[in-house]
Amino acid sequence: MIANLYPHIPILSVLIPLLAGPLALIGSRPAIAFGISWIGSALSLFCSILLVFAVSDGTVISYHIGGWAPPLGIEYRIDAANALVLLIVSLISTIALPYGKKSIEREIAEKHHTLFFACYMLCFTGLMGVAATGDAFNVFVFLEISSLSTYVLVALGAQRDQRALSAAYDYLILGTIGATFFVIGLGMLYMATGTLNMVDLSNRISGIEDSSMVQSAFAFIVIGLGLKIAIFPLHRWLPGAYSYAPSVVSAFLAATATKVAIYVLLRFTFSVFSPKIGFEQETIQFILLPVAVVAMFFGSIVAVFQNDFKKLLAYSSIAQIGYMILGLGFLNATGLSATLVHMFNHAITKGALFMTVGIMVYSLGVSQIPRMAGMGRQMPWTSAAIVLGGLSLIGVPGTAGFVSKWILLLGAFEKGWWVVSILIVASSLLAVIYVWKVVETLYLKPAINEGQASEAPLIMLVPTWILLAAVVWFGINAEFLIGVSETAADALLRGNFSSGGEVIFGGEGR
Repeated sequence: MIANLYPHIPILSVLIPLLAGPLALIGSRPAIAFGISWIGSALSLFCSILLVFAVSDGTVISYHIGGWAPPLGIEYRIDAANALVLLIVSLISTIALPYGKKSIEREIAEKHHTLFFACYMLCFTGLMGVAATGDAFNVFVFLEISSLSTYVLVALGAQRDQRALSAAYDYLILGTIGATFFVIGLGMLYMATGTLNMVDLSNRISGIEDSSMVQSAFAFIVIGLGLKIAIFPLHRWLPGAYSYAPSVVSAFLAATATKVAIYVLLRFTFSVFSPKIGFEQETIQFILLPVAVVAMFFGSIVAVFQNDFKKLLAYSSIAQIGYMILGLGFLNATGLSATLVHMFNHAITKGALFMTVGIMVYSLGVSQIPRMAGMGRQMPWTSAAIVLGGLSLIGVPGTAGFVSKWILLLGAFEKGWWVVSILIVASSLLAVIYVWKVVETLYLKPAINEGQASEAPLIMLVPTWILLAAVVWFGINAEFLIGVSETAADALLRGNFSSGGEVIFGGEGR
């Protein structure tokens, strides 16, 4: 039976969570909804792992939906780049769900628990679909599936903080603007080429690079994705959404949503368009690169002055997004590898850190840093997790954060951009300030809540430490991750989903 299902793994990785969403809602009981959601997420993770190993050598899997060959039919196209993204999303989801079982009991009204699991799985489905599809319009459809469910997930945090409603509204407005820009860009591409299949788009664009329609389409797509990614200065929605959403939602979104949007930007920049095109190079060098550098400093500096741990981590994410966009801007294999490695490493690091905030909210009822004073003694495992995650954010050797920042530095050295390499190090040192601010509060200040707080349940601690174990593991033994990222970077630079071999699933087409 497994052998018969194997050729359908690309579609199953998306179809399973899509079915789990409504089933969770129909189940009516939160325990049943949780079980259905976790099983669906775990099965999707299994599919993602198989896909990563299948394409790690440069192979590309082309799955023809309904047996109709592209460009007439819809295609799911899996290579090393999106297989890595599928792994990130499904891994974080599978780990976050058990963690969230306890936290949602305190942060979300019981009558909304089944709604939470249904929306969570729809969000998960949308993110997986964005990564898997090879059809440009399907990217838009899945982006909106994930976005619409995310707005609800953020708003569910209103029971703990009413500001979640305004944060969800801001996210809705700006997310809709971003989606509108993106779909306008797709419409222009369709008018110019007559196709929406990404491989076919790439082939047809190559002869009409000077078309004002194509250039305008690229501009609209970059701006739309910039809003989805929260690239500075289009980041307005992110701090509120991450700060006031339920803790498990913050952990899941911070680790996955922006990573998927960055992947889409990579895919359109390198596989659909081509960096060899003059207007694209100018956009990257004169807009995205400077913006990335500013984001690295802006996010870290603002994080230093935050007294809410969630908001501190949110602004830190803006800085980390800057690092990922910077790697894209190098336009070399090393820089792209750094972006992909940092996407994974930041996902596990920031996911774990947002989980620690959720534990503090569970135990203390608040996420304000001053209220965490002295918790290093009362909550030793959670506090140690914060320290380890903070070290990875800084980029201390032995953690995953060091590996990706080191590769980013190598990319800058290859370009001969010594000033940029100094800026990377300087912005990383800013992380020392805001991480130390939290560590000092935990260990060196007298406890405000002496005897009132205790360590969280194991069901919250174990998932957090699983992610932190991955932070240490990939900080010491990152060969496989780097290898997959290098394969993905080489394929992206070649463009057009190029590969050493292609495997077709779903039939030869009609």
